[in-house]
Amino acid sequence: MNEDWDDLRLFLAVAREGGLSPAAKVTASSPATIGRRMLKLERRLCVDLFHRHDRGYELTTEGRELAARLAPVEGQIARLLKPKDQLNKPLIKLSAGTWSALALTSRITDILGTPQDLRLRILSDEQNLSITNREIHLGIRNKKPVQDNLAGQKLPPVHFAPYATAKAPDRWIGVLADTPSARWVKKKVGRDTICEVTSPRNSLDLALAGLGIAVLPTFIGDAQDGLDPVGQIIPELSHDQWLTMHQDDRHLPEIRRAIDRIRTILQSAA
Repeated sequence: MNEDWDDLRLFLAVAREGGLSPAAKVTASSPATIGRRMLKLERRLCVDLFHRHDRGYELTTEGRELAARLAPVEGQIARLLKPKDQLNKPLIKLSAGTWSALALTSRITDILGTPQDLRLRILSDEQNLSITNREIHLGIRNKKPVQDNLAGQKLPPVHFAPYATAKAPDRWIGVLADTPSARWVKKKVGRDTICEVTSPRNSLDLALAGLGIAVLPTFIGDAQDGLDPVGQIIPELSHDQWLTMHQDDRHLPEIRRAIDRIRTILQSAA
């Protein structure tokens, strides 16, 4: 009970002071200790309490709600620790590009477990979110992590090739995104595309509709009924892939389960 109270006491300090260092000054704890305790509290409550930025800690909606509940009743904190039943599973936040996210969402129940023992939030974005700042727990990246506080497990390499239906016109589908495959198509055909889209995912939709040729990862293109490769693998687009996590998190049971399940899915798709 004393430990529970202490975690919430530190939470209120961070919430009021806006960061670890200011909270350390008013609680006689170190910033590193408070940071670890906040992560532990979030895992226990199965919610995100803070947006972590270089400039400090900002409360999430859930964090504001908890602070509002705790402030007037600090003498009765222990009874507020029980998590809501529907949230009583650890939340794993995963950042993945368009294609990895598509492969994973098609087998989402394999990640959640049977019976379900995880919750999953997939942030599909071509930009990397920060593991160091705890924006996410896991990230699928194109390069091996080099920061001291990050760890990585190598995944199968990714290869790209052109795909189309049997009766599609010999015209390319362009993607208005800053990705290697989008730049490759632009370099090959310039503006002479049958259509342009802003989302790489939409190029797959158009290819499946028989409207043209799309450059796709082979693990996506090969899995689509009705699509066939219409050219060789494009060597300059091949790259390695890494599942990246924080050093402090990699042995947590829920992170370990998520890593093993994600690796199994991506290895079977390769």
